[in-house]
Amino acid sequence: MNNEYLSKYLKLHLRECQLKQLSILESIDSVCKKHDIQYWLDGGTLLGAVRHGGFIPWDDDIDIAMMKPDFERFLEVAQSDLPDNLFLQTPKTDPGVNSPVAKIRDLNSLYIEDMEDFSADYQKGLFVDIFPMIDYPNVGASFVKRYAKGISTSYAILHKPHYYSLRMFGEFFWFGMKYYLYRGIWAMASLFKPKSPYFSNILINNGYGIYHRRDLTFPLSTINFEGKPFPAPCDTDAYLKDLYKNYMEIPPESKRKIHAIYVHSELLES
Repeated sequence: MNNEYLSKYLKLHLRECQLKQLSILESIDSVCKKHDIQYWLDGGTLLGAVRHGGFIPWDDDIDIAMMKPDFERFLEVAQSDLPDNLFLQTPKTDPGVNSPVAKIRDLNSLYIEDMEDFSADYQKGLFVDIFPMIDYPNVGASFVKRYAKGISTSYAILHKPHYYSLRMFGEFFWFGMKYYLYRGIWAMASLFKPKSPYFSNILINNGYGIYHRRDLTFPLSTINFEGKPFPAPCDTDAYLKDLYKNYMEIPPESKRKIHAIYVHSELLES
């Protein structure tokens, strides 16, 4: 970031944002316990719990995951059971977004990410990401990497803002064909090789072509995150190696980046 004042501002207010996100996670946890919905800490949040006992010191988001049936049940009950200051954000509840990831947003805050449209009409508060997970067919790692990445990349390009140009037309033609071809191949693999020990993100959200073994994830265990117990894969080492390989290695300072370009943890005092 070129603006040193904004960089200092983000670092100065990072901890209060993390604590608000933690409170969102606690509300989600209460809803899941009430309705017997399984979820677990995922991504950088799980990494932070293992490596740092809480947030990665420069991280400003929380990731959790649910298998698709639990995810759909959560969407049914969440908004009525969450506190009034929290909002379940999906394309159905907030038409200004098209992300396949559900977010629980805090309405009394502001969080702006890089490349985000500040003026667009959708909720922009601090959030927790909820990733839906699905079973994968019994295919090799190279197949998953090629087709999951291809589907995810094509979807992202097709759904990014476009302006009228020859390049735009070419992108729509090429990546549209690729998206439907790869989806068809994946559907055939799922039909003929349905039984598999693997699962991962829904295809349009698996840009790295990663998958996990069920028997190294379930039954879920618990892990301390910021001094509180939360669900986690039963083998966190295997899960994190799938995601990050050498996950205990601290990245150089140049790669320790806050995701937000501007954040305000409380718009109005309660």
